[in-house]
Amino acid sequence: MDLSTTYMGLPLGSPFIAGASPLGAHLDSARRLEDAGCAAIVLHSLFEEQVTFEATGKIRQRDPLDPAFAEALAPFPAAGEYTYGPVEYLEHLRRVKAAVAIPVIASLNGTTAAAWLKIARLLQDAGADGLEVNIYEVITDLDLPGATVEHQLRDVVQELKQILRIPVAVKMSPFFPAVGNVARQIDQAGADAIVMFNRFYQPDIDVRTMTVAPNLELSRSNELLLRLRWLAILHGRVKASLAVTGGVETPTDGVKAVLAGAHAVQVVSAALRHGPGYFRTLRDGLEHWMEWQKLPSIDAVRGKVSAATVADASAFERANYIRTLQSWGR
Repeated sequence: MDLSTTYMGLPLGSPFIAGASPLGAHLDSARRLEDAGCAAIVLHSLFEEQVTFEATGKIRQRDPLDPAFAEALAPFPAAGEYTYGPVEYLEHLRRVKAAVAIPVIASLNGTTAAAWLKIARLLQDAGADGLEVNIYEVITDLDLPGATVEHQLRDVVQELKQILRIPVAVKMSPFFPAVGNVARQIDQAGADAIVMFNRFYQPDIDVRTMTVAPNLELSRSNELLLRLRWLAILHGRVKASLAVTGGVETPTDGVKAVLAGAHAVQVVSAALRHGPGYFRTLRDGLEHWMEWQKLPSIDAVRGKVSAATVADASAFERANYIRTLQSWGR
């Protein structure tokens, strides 16, 4: 069975790659990932706030030493609380590149198309095989229209493609009014890959202290369905590679993602639960399924259950919606 694939122009031994997480924060775990058959590693994210603070001493254009901004900036981690600062991140990237033979993809997480993105060129010079950019922000400004947010995302992609030689992946949100159109804009702006989707972390409320309680739970298979839907809708309709992240808990989940159209399957939660060796389980599961189905290669699998296989994707979605509602109680 040929498990090889191509993602954002990078040849991979299989679709399974480590997503941005603590998995890539240490050389030992990076080597263990490679030994288990992980096809590429996306390093944990470097945040816009880290870059701007080191360059200007400010966070979100505000001076943290100014009492007027103390309350607004208090929730942000102190510089020493991040795993690596910008300079240390670059050095870590060099060390991981020297330690493994598989592609290493740097990750930037921010909210704006601004000068902080210039660090992308330094990541490229440090040896990154690609860059994944995660523009993540919950918009609380009620006067900011959705179109403006979409244009900002497109601007980030265009700026990065102008300054970089390495491929660029965009991890996007599922909460745009027209996800497909945003994906097309990103594609037309030159993105080499689209990653679906960044997770919407939702803090709880502690009723005892009457304060916000941050809560991070590892994903489960039930998060995959939303991602499968959009993989299936976009497959064959954008030039960029498609990747899934979130909800890949079992080998079967990985098979579903490829069937829907994924070029790459990012895994984080399952590997954090079971260890880097779980990539071997994922690869073996995919290979056994392909043998059972008598499918010779990933190319023969990808997109076999996607909107490209139906005459009218919109009608197909509507029909499935109605059928799902009507199936209750039968």
